[in-house]
Amino acid sequence: MAEASAVAEVVARQLEGLLQAGNYDGAKLLLQPVQPVDAAEAIGTLPRTLQALAFRLLPKNEAIEVYEYLDGSVQQSLLERLRSGEVLELVEEMSPDDRVRLFDELPAKVVRRLLAELSPAERRVTAQMLGYEAETAGRLMTTEFIDLKEFHSAQQALDIVRRRARDTETIYSLYVTDASRHLSGMLSLRDLVTADPEDRLGDVMTREVMSVSTDTDQEEVARVIQRYDFLAVPVVDREQRLVGIVTVDDVIDVIQQEATRDLYAAGAVQAGDEDDYFRSNLFTVARRRVVWLLVLLVANTGTSAVIASEQHVLKQVVLLAAFIPLLIGTGGNVGAQSSTVVIRGLSTQRLQSLGPWRTIGRELVAGALLGGLLAVVVVPWAWTMGGSALVATAAGISLVAITTLAATAGAALPLLFDRLGLDPALMSAPFITTATDVAGVFIYLRTAQLLLPRLGGG
Repeated sequence: MAEASAVAEVVARQLEGLLQAGNYDGAKLLLQPVQPVDAAEAIGTLPRTLQALAFRLLPKNEAIEVYEYLDGSVQQSLLERLRSGEVLELVEEMSPDDRVRLFDELPAKVVRRLLAELSPAERRVTAQMLGYEAETAGRLMTTEFIDLKEFHSAQQALDIVRRRARDTETIYSLYVTDASRHLSGMLSLRDLVTADPEDRLGDVMTREVMSVSTDTDQEEVARVIQRYDFLAVPVVDREQRLVGIVTVDDVIDVIQQEATRDLYAAGAVQAGDEDDYFRSNLFTVARRRVVWLLVLLVANTGTSAVIASEQHVLKQVVLLAAFIPLLIGTGGNVGAQSSTVVIRGLSTQRLQSLGPWRTIGRELVAGALLGGLLAVVVVPWAWTMGGSALVATAAGISLVAITTLAATAGAALPLLFDRLGLDPALMSAPFITTATDVAGVFIYLRTAQLLLPRLGGG
C-alpha cells in the first residue's frame, strides 16, 4: 500500500511539472504505463486547474476507468470543467454501479439533466438502480453480467462469454436463468472450460445458488461474500429474477465505509457520507464533533450532581476525594473494553452462538474478576497513601462494584441498541465512560457513607 501511494506521489509530482511547462506529449507518455488507480490518485492530488487538463490527456478507454477510481469531489469538479459532450460520453460509458454512486453525490438538478441525456437503455438501468434504497444490494449491484440458459452447450456458452467479456464486470462467475429470467443455477469459468463442449449447462451447473435480494443491506451482502469466499453474488428481485451481481471489489469499498463509520461512532464523531474528514474545512470538523461533545457534556453534569449531593461525606473525610479519579477512570476503561469486544462481535456476528444473555453474564463475571485483581493492588496502596484501612476498604469494595457494573453496561447497552435496530457503535467508549462515571461516583460515596461512622474515628 505504501509503495502504491509512493508511485502515485511521484507521478503526480512529475505530471504537475510537465503540465505547468506545457509539455503535454511528455505528460501523455508519463501516464501511459501507469495503472488506472495510481493515475486517478495522481490526478486527484493535482491543483484543480490542472486536473481537467491531465484527464483530457488520457486515452478514451482508459479515461473511463480512471474516472471511476477518482474521489467523488474530484469527479464532480471534472464534470464542471469538461465540455457537455465530454461529460455525456463519460457518464454514458461508466459502469451502472459507478454511475449511480456518482449520481448520489451530484445535485438533483444535475442528475435529472444527465439522466435525460443518457441513451434509453442506460437511462432505464440507472433509473431502476436509483429506485432502490440507499446502502442496499440493489444500489450496490452492477447489471453488467453474463447470464446463460440451461439448454446452451458448454461450447455455445464459451462463445457467448468471449463475445460479451469486455462489456461485463466479471466472467469468473456465470449465472444460468430460465425463460423468465429466474435464477436457476451457476457455474464458474473453470467449470465451463473443463466441461465437455457438448455438455448442456443444465447438467454441469450448480443448482443450489446463494443469492441476495435487492433490498438486502450492503453489510449483509459483504458478510455473504466473505463467508462463502465468493468473487460475486447474484442479486434477485422479489420474483427471484436475476437483476444484477455484487462483486468483491464493491464489497471491499463497503467494508471500508462501514468500518470508517464505526470508528467515528466509537470516538463520538459524527461521520460524513465518505471518509473525507481530513479534507473537510475546520467548521465542518467542529460541527461533526461538537454535537456529541455537547451530549456528553450534559451527561457528565450527572457526575457533578452526584458529588454535590454527597458533599457532606467528602467534608467529613476529605481523603475520599483522592480516589475518585482512579475509580471512575478504571470503570470507564473496563466499560470501554467490554463495549469494544461486544460491538466487534456484533459486527462479525461472532456473538450469535453465544447469545445476548450469556454474553452479558460472561462480561459481568469478567468485570468482577478484573475488579478483584485490581483491588489487590489498590487497597494496600490506598491504605499506605491515606493511612486509613476503612478508606482503603471503601475504595476496594467500590472498585469491584464499579468494574462489574461497567463491564455489564459495556456489554448490555450495545446489545440493547442492536435489538432496537440502532447502530451498536453509538454505545461506544465515550458514552459507556460517561455512564460509569456517574454510577461509579455514586457507588463510591454511598459505600463510604455506610462506613462513615467508623471512618470518622479511623
